[in-house]
Amino acid sequence: MVNAALVLKHHGVRPTMHRLAVAKFILGSKEHPSAEQVWALVKAKFPAISRATVYSTLELFAEKGLVRRRIIKKGTAVYDPVMEPHHHLVEEATGRVYDIPWAAVRLPRRIVIPGFEVAEFHLVIKGKKKR
Repeated sequence: MVNAALVLKHHGVRPTMHRLAVAKFILGSKEHPSAEQVWALVKAKFPAISRATVYSTLELFAEKGLVRRRIIKKGTAVYDPVMEPHHHLVEEATGRVYDIPWAAVRLPRRIVIPGFEVAEFHLVIKGKKKR
């Protein structure tokens, strides 16, 4: 169980009631929820929380290094609480996103593209479960 208040403080985020509600959901999740999904789930417990508060809280968490904002599924941004380098597999039938360990895929640790400074990369794999 994650102590959300301590994690927020450690990352320089003031632990308000709404930030704690978002943190308790996202930091303990194995999912890759969109901001809309986070808002719907947090709103169930805190009906007064606004969509804007959830969106700005998630962006603050991304800025402070608590989560990563990723475009994984059809142009929708999702928030990933796993900060270690890893890849993603999107199951085509359900849209569920799975974490794939970095070492499970052979890729260079660094990519060089002439004329660019690559800051970060990860692989998104799409597939179907075997029967």
